[in-house]
Amino acid sequence: MNKPRLHLDVIVDVVCPWCFLGKRRLDAAMEELPDIDFSIAYRPYQLDPNLPKAGAERQAYMRGKFPDRNALDEAHARLTDMGRDVGIAYAFDAIPTVPNTLDAHRLIRWAQEAQLGDEMVEHLFKLYFEDAADLTQQDVLIAAAETVGLDEDEVTMKLDDGADVEIVKADIAHASALGISGVPCIIVDRKFAISGAQSSDILVQAFGKIAAELQAAAR
Repeated sequence: MNKPRLHLDVIVDVVCPWCFLGKRRLDAAMEELPDIDFSIAYRPYQLDPNLPKAGAERQAYMRGKFPDRNALDEAHARLTDMGRDVGIAYAFDAIPTVPNTLDAHRLIRWAQEAQLGDEMVEHLFKLYFEDAADLTQQDVLIAAAETVGLDEDEVTMKLDDGADVEIVKADIAHASALGISGVPCIIVDRKFAISGAQSSDILVQAFGKIAAELQAAAR
């Protein structure tokens, strides 16, 4: 019998800590389901599309979002604990900026065209949340692209030329048009939406149920 196939559109922003957590949980869930053939496309979302290209100083930005410092500290502590369970070492206090992520999403688009989308998303998450890299800097983005296997000169040219800016903006607008107001969000076979950084156990159950239903309908 052929494996059931599930296509996942995974909508993320690379400065969303819940998206990093959600990706690691998704990776773990798929490893537990070797009898399902998964395909993944990462789709762009921007938590704050109004940020300037130079971004914003993170500590000041977060104080504006969370006037209650205790609430922010508690959120970071909770994420740190959950991240530890999936091998993430969040370095919230070291992150210098909150970038406008449009260029990062362009990198992901180009990486996916080269079948390197997962590697690019994972690397950008690690750079930002663990290495406290400044994703507003073009040289950081170019180095990230080269690390996962993209051509440095081609990426530099595309970034400078504005390649795919409008396409990525249209994809971001499409997510909003679908009613998505928070990330991560996984859309399964363009029919079923799973919102939030759900646990691997919940994802395993959901994917297994959907795959079984699709197989039954195909008989």
